[in-house]
Amino acid sequence: MNTTKTSVDRMSPAPNTERIEQLKRLFPEIECEGKINFDTLRELLDGGVDDRPERYSFSWAGKRDAIRLLSASSRATLMPDRDESLDFDTTQNLFIEGDNLEALKLLYKSYFGRVKMIYIDPPYNTGNDFVYPDNYRDPLDTYLQLTGQRDAEGNLLTSNTDTGGRYHSAWLSMMYPRLFLARQLLREDGVIFISVDDHEVHNLRLLMNEIFGEENFVATFVRRRRMATAMRGEPISPDHEYAVCFARSRQAVCLFGSLASVGDYPHEDDKGKYRSTDLTVGMTKEMRPNQWFELVNPQTGKKYSPPLGRVWRFEPGTMARHVNEQNIIWPDEKPDSNMTRPRFKTRFDDAKEKPVSTWIAKEKDSGNEVRTLNGALNQEATKELRGIFGEQILEYPKPVSLLESLVQCGTRDKDIIMDFFAGSATTAQAVLELNREDGGNRRFIMVQLPERLEKPVQLDNGAELCTIADIGKERIRRVVEKMQSEREGELDLSERETPEDLGFRVYKLAESNFRQWEESQSSAFTRQLEQASASGSADASDAAESAATPSDPKSTGNTPDSADLIKQMALFTDPLVDGWKPEDVITEMTLREGLSLTSIIERVDDIAEATVYRVTDPAKEQSFTICLDDTLRLESLAPLGLTRDDLFICRDIALDDETAANLALQCRLKVI
Repeated sequence: MNTTKTSVDRMSPAPNTERIEQLKRLFPEIECEGKINFDTLRELLDGGVDDRPERYSFSWAGKRDAIRLLSASSRATLMPDRDESLDFDTTQNLFIEGDNLEALKLLYKSYFGRVKMIYIDPPYNTGNDFVYPDNYRDPLDTYLQLTGQRDAEGNLLTSNTDTGGRYHSAWLSMMYPRLFLARQLLREDGVIFISVDDHEVHNLRLLMNEIFGEENFVATFVRRRRMATAMRGEPISPDHEYAVCFARSRQAVCLFGSLASVGDYPHEDDKGKYRSTDLTVGMTKEMRPNQWFELVNPQTGKKYSPPLGRVWRFEPGTMARHVNEQNIIWPDEKPDSNMTRPRFKTRFDDAKEKPVSTWIAKEKDSGNEVRTLNGALNQEATKELRGIFGEQILEYPKPVSLLESLVQCGTRDKDIIMDFFAGSATTAQAVLELNREDGGNRRFIMVQLPERLEKPVQLDNGAELCTIADIGKERIRRVVEKMQSEREGELDLSERETPEDLGFRVYKLAESNFRQWEESQSSAFTRQLEQASASGSADASDAAESAATPSDPKSTGNTPDSADLIKQMALFTDPLVDGWKPEDVITEMTLREGLSLTSIIERVDDIAEATVYRVTDPAKEQSFTICLDDTLRLESLAPLGLTRDDLFICRDIALDDETAANLALQCRLKVI
């Protein structure tokens, strides 16, 4: 039985940690002193490794750094911003302002395997697109510099110009770690849609094959984005773009076509509604010899053959069954029509879904055998954004109809939809409006870098939008305001089990609430101090004194000066930064423990001598209790009734040795 306290995690888990542990569980022999012995793994695989000098692979300049960037844990956190949120305490929707790679790392533990659908519209890499300047050594510091939260020279946001020599490589390095994490967040039956054009669609397919596996490719949807030519003086006008779709698992993927509508079935007989459809298919007699035969009307004896270049839709046995079930429309029955050959009665089935076509059209399908996704032209998206803000404030937004079609195709009632290149938050608008249309309770997670606009946008209410993230948040607010005004004064006749969610929580990427350990003059001193403090056998001052005393009397080069010693002692005495706020620390602990950002935080009222909060994630059925007081008495926690299954978090400085030992016996104790 573990009766000792442990320290809380101060960084996000490395994304590869769980996969490495799975590998160790499958092949326990490969672990050697905490590391993977690849020679042993190669022997165990016994020929399953392709180490030929020439073999198929996909690589680019900078791939190793991209993998290294992915493997690094995040020391950042997400800070709640109630002032910019709507219905913060009740909503399940999230808007995260910050670098999406850091945000994905922070969300990894909480949302692993929980997202049903991801849609992203990343930079198309046309030479003028913003490219995230990732720095694997310290990505958080780079983000803080670029957003003006920390002074530094240089490090400006730049375009990925095609004269840079690594035009495609920079884009691939930016996309690789983000797509890797995206796959980890998807449910087993989840899908991802990625908008892209001809600049990178070929590289994107190869990249997705590597991350998701070629066997999990679903489709490449094609969408017409404009009518007027965009290439003056050029022989070709590229008027289309793509939405590449991959699944977490192709075998488990679940896409939803549209349900058949009774209005699409205009005819009726004693068996019900039907519509007249072609009884032939476009294949030759040589291709399908068993589907080329004479079809006889049993009532008149008249014979019919398929036209040139076509065969009957069914083989003879199946066709005979449909004739007996009166599912064939004979020309003899309609002498006044222009029918020259038999047709088929496709009957109405309100439970049957149409398969989804890979063609995205600007009009909704009507009466087709397949469901065609609806995606308006880009000019319609421009009008939509102008209608919301009164002016055109952002270029190249996606139309709401496109996102509604994709969300409807990929999700149902309570599913989570994520967009970590959120832009103007078209995806959020699509989710809100689709929920109202079909009564769903879908939830969104938007992530957007606060990329500064060339010119701030002045709103009619006096507010100023300075970043793309500001535009996204304001768009959601205005969409919600419009939706609320549409229902104002009306009775709620919907059959929802839960109220309509028209809010969103805003979180912003920031530095951790924990002090960051800095390089001291003696790294050996820092290690000794950490080990002595973590042992729980001495307080910080004793640990510092012990660590500062050279084990070798002749040693003089590794002892820090007094100023460094005082600084390190202060860090170990209270690791929280100056000016910390309880809600910020609790949010960080929520992420570190793997609970949702929409978890319920409640003050425990029946404890008078301490300020205690209970954090509960209903979706994961997990919770923990936390107290951030400076001092803590065991008796004051008695009403909690802590058990061995309960997690209790508090500050290390709040506990004396006896209280810590007793708490560790009662529950799982973690200290800050």
